[in-house]
Amino acid sequence: MALEHAILVSLTEQSGTGYELARRFDKSMGFFVGASHQQIYRTLKRMDADGWVTCEAVAQEGRPDKKVYTASESGRAELRRWIAEPGQPSQVREELGVKLRGAAHGDPAALLAEITRHRDLHAERLELYRLIEKRDFPAPDRLTGTQLHQYLVLRGGIRVEEGFAQWCAEVLDALSPPTTT
Repeated sequence: MALEHAILVSLTEQSGTGYELARRFDKSMGFFVGASHQQIYRTLKRMDADGWVTCEAVAQEGRPDKKVYTASESGRAELRRWIAEPGQPSQVREELGVKLRGAAHGDPAALLAEITRHRDLHAERLELYRLIEKRDFPAPDRLTGTQLHQYLVLRGGIRVEEGFAQWCAEVLDALSPPTTT
């Protein structure tokens, strides 16, 4: 998947400036597609040159004009083509797994601290996703269209974070020295 496709998805949901897109990525799409604000601006410029987006200059008082981007028909055609194209399942690349694999050659206490940190970070993200779910999708059984699709992606994120947090807890249980009473 290219960043262009994530931007096209976002622009089909709502037109916006580069700044607005970057903010949306920070709050939702960015949980699944990492992109800096600079990458988004560079990609928008390239997409405009390729005809995948249209750009309208909107005058602002006392400030430079802002550029509002919209997915063009060519961009929507590219999005349809990409959605229909078979993709490969993601390969998990988890540094923590490699560290665990080499644990016999490291500091056990440092590894336990790192696994605890990861467990806590995944638990925090899980809590954030659940708050978003509660706030934005209070009645998931009544969702259709784009809202249903957004909800299902969020549910995927919830399941991933649940799995990682549980795995970290399992590793901690297996590696922690037994307590004596």
